Amino acid sequence: MTKFGVSENTNIEMFSEAAMEAINESNLKPKDIQALFFGNVFGSHEEGQVNMAPFAAADIGIPNIPTTRFEGACASGSVAVRDAFMWVASGYYDIVLAGGTERVLAMDTPAATRAFAMCSNSYYEGPAGITFPGVFALLAHLYSHKYGIPLAKLKEQMAMVAIKNHRNGKLNPKAQFQATIRDLMEARIARATQKGQSVPTWADEMEFLRDIKANPLIADPLQLYDCCPFTDGAAAVVLVSGDKARTLTDKPVLIAGVGQCSVGSLSDQKDFTQMKSRILSAKQAYAQAGIEPQDVDLCELHDCFTIAEIVSMECLGFFEFGHGGRAVERGETEIGGKIAINPSGGLKAKGHPIGATGAAQVYEVVKQLRSECGKRQVDGARIGMTDTLGGDAGTVCNIILKRGW
Repeated sequence: MTKFGVSENTNIEMFSEAAMEAINESNLKPKDIQALFFGNVFGSHEEGQVNMAPFAAADIGIPNIPTTRFEGACASGSVAVRDAFMWVASGYYDIVLAGGTERVLAMDTPAATRAFAMCSNSYYEGPAGITFPGVFALLAHLYSHKYGIPLAKLKEQMAMVAIKNHRNGKLNPKAQFQATIRDLMEARIARATQKGQSVPTWADEMEFLRDIKANPLIADPLQLYDCCPFTDGAAAVVLVSGDKARTLTDKPVLIAGVGQCSVGSLSDQKDFTQMKSRILSAKQAYAQAGIEPQDVDLCELHDCFTIAEIVSMECLGFFEFGHGGRAVERGETEIGGKIAINPSGGLKAKGHPIGATGAAQVYEVVKQLRSECGKRQVDGARIGMTDTLGGDAGTVCNIILKRGW
């Protein structure tokens, strides 16, 4: 995985960096790779480049292998990994490289906002003014109304999600934001003091996040720190057959189950607080892995907005519907809690380069199951899960991984 954030490298250069790290850590050579499954969404808009997969293979020295680009909006990297898993499990290939790359920050904010909006329904939702902050702002209002949670209370629970994920992100050397919310607050105070301006007197992170000047409104009730950032980055994983894995590593991580499901436009979904595509995809993964939600030790899930983390936890079965925010308040989603949610910092702090996000989630879970995450390590983790949402639940992919034999 590359460092997430602003990159001067091209999509292919970023992917090559991540790919070579994955290949080298797997004790393989590029010539051992039999196929490349490549996730990318906005290459045509970012760089005027499509058909990237064969160029990426050539860049790492394997120009003649079969390559395929996958596009499932923000779930593209996960879809690529899932397909690679199925090809290896079928016996057709023994060694496949899968992952994704995205360079968004080359676009200005209006261009990026327009590009992201194309991941929802551009025939009806886009012309009506729908953007993803708008979609998840609507979700927050729906959730508040459905479960009788006052909006002010829900906003506090959402703020706690941001605080937790930034705290985790500070411990992740590859995260885009390696700063807690308190760090950001104190930096604002220091700047005001240095410039001789009126010094803010926030008592704590919650008061800072309530301040509309420090944390501006984006789409009511979402404020700036409820939203994940635009991000550049790439991530890659090597998938091999079980027999081959025994010759390559003494820390194998097994893909135990996968799920993928789709759904139509936002206007076709009867209840966006209970996303049917996510629920069905997770059930597929649990069934294949032979586990239940309570067996999962950690989950890297799709927190594109803070309300999304709360809703996702419920759809995945970790908490009852309407109770996700309470779980956050009780600390049950912290590292060391009932289930560690987004120990990497999540999309909120780690960043969200959409073609790479799913593969980066797998990267974090693998590192956790190998006990290689330092201060953000989830002690004793044996089962981890990823959850990636593309568009407004149009494509959802889940992957369950287990510590090996």
